[in-house]
Amino acid sequence: MTFPIEPAGHDACPDVIELIHRVYDEYGFIWDPEDELRDLLTQEHAFPYRAPIGAMWIMRDESGTVVGSIAANRIDGPTVELHRLYLDAHLRGQGLGRRLVETAVEWARDHGAWRIELWSDTRFADAHRLYERLGYVKSARRTLDDVNDTVEFKYERKLTDSDGQDSPEH
Repeated sequence: MTFPIEPAGHDACPDVIELIHRVYDEYGFIWDPEDELRDLLTQEHAFPYRAPIGAMWIMRDESGTVVGSIAANRIDGPTVELHRLYLDAHLRGQGLGRRLVETAVEWARDHGAWRIELWSDTRFADAHRLYERLGYVKSARRTLDDVNDTVEFKYERKLTDSDGQDSPEH
């Protein structure tokens, strides 16, 4: 089965939240969306993944259930941050996560970014292997004050132009 990637807006947040809930259950995380999902629980006018500053994409299965997601937003002139890469467990290892990341990277390039960064929970080892295969470098670690005592790794990557050259720093 193919899983098309479709742009998503604020109206897709309840479905993305359900996807994240399934992943939290898989990892045994405490489910506290008010604490951990503020970006997805905002009012539409404050939604951080809307044009022109951001975007969000989802994948649905044949039943219409959201089974994958990713979001991106500009955090400064040349830098875009990736957020909310989630994929149902039974679909991992099939290249779908890679397709989601590549979709967000293409959006970043199209919007003039030359640098991507993201933060990922240290327990998401499969995602870390994906990021590293895609050229991201682990550069920092932080501890969050949340109900899950989250510790995250920061990953960064410079984007290249179509000729494979590093994009110029602005």
